Amino acid sequence: MYPTVSFFLKEVFGINFPLPIQSYGLIVAIAFITGAAIMSIEFKRKEREGFLLPIFKQVKAGEPASMQSIIIAILVGFILGFKLIEAVFHYSDFVNNPQEFILSARGNFFGGLIAGAAFGAYTWWDKNRKKLPQPVWSNVKFRPHQLTGNMLVIAGIFGILGAKIFHLLENFGDFTKDPIGEFFSFSGLTFLGGLVVGFAALSIFVRKHNLNFLHAADSGAVTIPLAYGIGRMACQVAGDGCWGMYNAAYAKAGTIPQSAIDAGEVASFKAPDWLSFLPDWLFAYDYPHNILNQGAKIAETCTGEYCSVLQAPVFPTPLYEGLMMITIFIILWSIRKRIKIPGMLFVIYLFFGGLERFLIEQIRVNNVYFSIGSFDVTQAMIIASAMMLTSITLIILMFIFKDKIKSWSKTKVKEINKKKDLSKLNKSTSVSKPDTEQKTSKKSKKKH
Repeated sequence: MYPTVSFFLKEVFGINFPLPIQSYGLIVAIAFITGAAIMSIEFKRKEREGFLLPIFKQVKAGEPASMQSIIIAILVGFILGFKLIEAVFHYSDFVNNPQEFILSARGNFFGGLIAGAAFGAYTWWDKNRKKLPQPVWSNVKFRPHQLTGNMLVIAGIFGILGAKIFHLLENFGDFTKDPIGEFFSFSGLTFLGGLVVGFAALSIFVRKHNLNFLHAADSGAVTIPLAYGIGRMACQVAGDGCWGMYNAAYAKAGTIPQSAIDAGEVASFKAPDWLSFLPDWLFAYDYPHNILNQGAKIAETCTGEYCSVLQAPVFPTPLYEGLMMITIFIILWSIRKRIKIPGMLFVIYLFFGGLERFLIEQIRVNNVYFSIGSFDVTQAMIIASAMMLTSITLIILMFIFKDKIKSWSKTKVKEINKKKDLSKLNKSTSVSKPDTEQKTSKKSKKKH
């Protein structure tokens, strides 16, 4: 495992250079950026096909810096300076635990004051150098693919929020014991919760900007599995605890905790002969140097923060999920141009995504909501089942009403898609100096 980028550089290349970057955060960032790039590619294709229309926004140019913008710049500068200067002077503390350092009250007050003043001064200077004698309204044209950056931010914020909320609901007992610590902890995220809340937030954004919902959803259908697949690889690389049950087929006698046996968190699968060419860690992995420091100490020679290894191997479920989701992306990407019913691609994703999660839950460790005989049901199983049932129902209905859906999917031109006449607006905000000069010249002509 490589819990941090520094650990990776040291283990692989022998370079000892401390960096405050954790592997999990870096790979998740790569997942979001990759997802935004795929979404942008799909949006551009649908723009060329006429399914997504441009947007016109009315922008007022030439205004001086407002007090509000200066205050915001000062606050942002103060926070950055407050933390960054402290991090520079106490770099080792920052590297050892960047999350705790960032969320703590530690900081350099004078560094904050200097950075805040610099940000405020720059905002004032930048706005005033572009100031016009009279501000002018203009139409600015935006293509839908230019909004993918905004959508990335919304998906990130609400996706993480939803993932955290669903995790807390699933582990409500831990939340009641330490509400603040559990809520602001960087561990404990439920993907399906992030999918539900993130999808709801993006639906509102799409509606607000008059983007065709069905075509935007189809673009998301190829974005989500790839981004999620890469994100799951972050869990595997860092060893963040999202692993599965203990695999008794590879465990040494007496190494599996009795508590796990009593809780039914043990399964057994031995790779068949036809898979003997694959390494054993694909079926049972003990996550050495995991970021949670779970397990026993590796050896006396291991020094540093991450020196733990699980005493018994577990199923590497993050790796399985990552591979399955990337496979789903490849399938959906290959058929996306052949499907002619708008929204169908997203509905197909719902089925595959639900099926993938339902299958992986069989060897994952999660809280049991209820049991049907000897079959335990988790929160993820319920959501995954709902996704598959919804998908099957919608596929049937879409084939029955495909003609109506095609007519519904045509983007209706609204005011947001029209270039507005701003002559009256500019006239109302302009100084009537040119008109005055014109009247004066007419009067002088009459006198002559």
